[in-house]
Amino acid sequence: MRHWRGPFDRQGYHHGNLKEALIEAAQRFIAERGLGGFTLADAAKLVGVTPAALYRHFRGREALVAEVAFRGFDELAKRLGKALQSEGTPRERFTRMGEAYLAFAEQEPGFYTAMFSAKPLEGEACGPWGKGASDSSQAPATAFDYLVQALTKTYPEGFQGVDVRFIALEVWALSHGIATLDAAGQLPKGPGLPDKYELLRAGVLALVHGALKDKSGMASR
Repeated sequence: MRHWRGPFDRQGYHHGNLKEALIEAAQRFIAERGLGGFTLADAAKLVGVTPAALYRHFRGREALVAEVAFRGFDELAKRLGKALQSEGTPRERFTRMGEAYLAFAEQEPGFYTAMFSAKPLEGEACGPWGKGASDSSQAPATAFDYLVQALTKTYPEGFQGVDVRFIALEVWALSHGIATLDAAGQLPKGPGLPDKYELLRAGVLALVHGALKDKSGMASR
């Protein structure tokens, strides 16, 4: 669980930091109470402003939560990118990305819950593939981009006629499922049972090797 800073600086608004304070407040409430566990009035009270002041930066609660979600995907992309660019073989870097994903889900519950619960606002996309076409074409790579890059570098021979992005979505779904079960305390634990990191590594290897096996089978027909 993330360790939060002390009470918000109530002078922050006067220094132009209200938007960031509201985002942090929402992230904190989501981590501690769940997505539906706070109102805009709660966020305003925590940062020390009136509810009306919030509308200078956000159209409403959904917009605030959507911004938390976008910040979460951005932070996740940075962590996956760092793992992808670390030392070692392509497979070792790919493994570190899985570890980074699960660690992020555990350490940043406010971000993670918002990321997969927030409803995208009209005209915007909120997900692993970025915030939408309104962003600059030179924006940093998304979390999904890094996953596709990792698969491409780790398995340069490809997956026959299967688009690598399809495999990446399957890997993401597996990672998300394990992270969600872990957060809910639903992963079985005990002697001889793998931890979440071992479970993800085994699952990804089985998934990828299954795709490679299909390739070999198709080639021999």
